Amino acid sequence: MTDYPRDMIGYGATPPDPAWPDGARIAVNFVVNYEEGGENNILHGDAASEAFLSEIIGADPWPGQRHMNMESIYEFGSRVGFWRLHRLFTERHMPVTVFGVALALARNPQAVAAMKDAGWEIATHGYKWIDYRNVPEDEERRHIAEALRIHEQVTGERPAGMYQGRTSENTLRLTMEAGFEYSADSYADELPYYVQGPDGPFLMVPYTLDANDMRFASPQGFNSGDQFFTYLKDSFDTLYAEGGRMMSVGLHCRLGGRPGRAAALARFLDYVHGYTDAWVTTRLNIARHWKKYHPPA
Repeated sequence: MTDYPRDMIGYGATPPDPAWPDGARIAVNFVVNYEEGGENNILHGDAASEAFLSEIIGADPWPGQRHMNMESIYEFGSRVGFWRLHRLFTERHMPVTVFGVALALARNPQAVAAMKDAGWEIATHGYKWIDYRNVPEDEERRHIAEALRIHEQVTGERPAGMYQGRTSENTLRLTMEAGFEYSADSYADELPYYVQGPDGPFLMVPYTLDANDMRFASPQGFNSGDQFFTYLKDSFDTLYAEGGRMMSVGLHCRLGGRPGRAAALARFLDYVHGYTDAWVTTRLNIARHWKKYHPPA
């Protein structure tokens, strides 16, 4: 088993003290996934329509056809949902990390300007929001390079973080090769950790699929705002009581931006805001803090 390529141990029974700023007991990061306009669509050169993470649970891709209902659900995300989430966070002066699909960002300059005006971190969510499991390595490498080019063009700066999402077995290595500061393509821990890369240790800042509004769009998931709020609150309370943890919350403009869900999110934001020793911050701040106080051995 000495050449087994997975780490099943991690920090084990004694995780490190993260030494969050100002003695904070917990670091909280909210992620807004901005994907609308980068999803599968024959208009984008894809083979079929999108079928993932929408109000049409269990949708099938339509090969060679546009799915007009699906398209309009995604359009709601960029036209309405984004702005509702933007208001919730900016009114409370709470920072956000955006996982921005390059083609989606390019199709809504007003949203990008609002992200920048709010001081949000804009990490890349890849070139297109598609499944890369069967995409050839060279093509995925080209997509990452194109995502960087478009991202820098539309935001004015290169992204520091990468979250491909629907990854291939090559994604992490290609992320390292591209020179990012961190990757979020992991769900393996509640603290950042290092993996071995071609140029030495590389930082992972793990993400979440459970404290995530995607559960509104899955067969086994949330069906009311109360369930969403309760799950987020219970997660926060547990991590806060343990101390020295990181909590990620995943949001999508077309899902969490719906009014009934946004109301639950607002309650949770106010709940977190009541804790003076909760560090609400961006993933980039977490990554740089970790590198400073927990450099690789």
